[in-house]
Amino acid sequence: MNVLVSACLLGVACRYDGQSRPCPMLQSLPPDIHLIPVCPEILGGLPTPRISAERVNNTVRTKDGRDVTAAYRRGAEEVLRLARIFNCRAAILKERSPSCGNGQIYDGTFSHTLTSGTGITSELLMQNGITVFGETQLADFAAEIRKGARADGPNDDAVLY
Repeated sequence: MNVLVSACLLGVACRYDGQSRPCPMLQSLPPDIHLIPVCPEILGGLPTPRISAERVNNTVRTKDGRDVTAAYRRGAEEVLRLARIFNCRAAILKERSPSCGNGQIYDGTFSHTLTSGTGITSELLMQNGITVFGETQLADFAAEIRKGARADGPNDDAVLY
């Protein structure tokens, strides 16, 4: 099974601050889970490091006020293209990101305040039938895989595996 994963969670220093956020729990996934690393911001043409950005309604703006929505959308489209090439039905993405966040993102005030919302890439993936998990939801991801491994019959399309 191929699964998209935020490259920063695998230790790639691609975050806005030039750092990574390794997620050791990814190492405990079964060996038949093939992780496809992606960084939508880099795929959209943004440099590393870069000025931090937050989603404000349907736009993404940097802390200094620049609109970088086009780069975020371009990166999201590239991630979706990779998902299709590799037949990915799931993604494990960095929580709270204006690109990868799912459920909660920063509110656009650059005050470290969280609000309900979804990042540009997560939103596009979900619109295209790809299930998105955050790094703290790996137990949920594993449960879906187990459920899929046991599935047979007409509900097969409803599970990941």
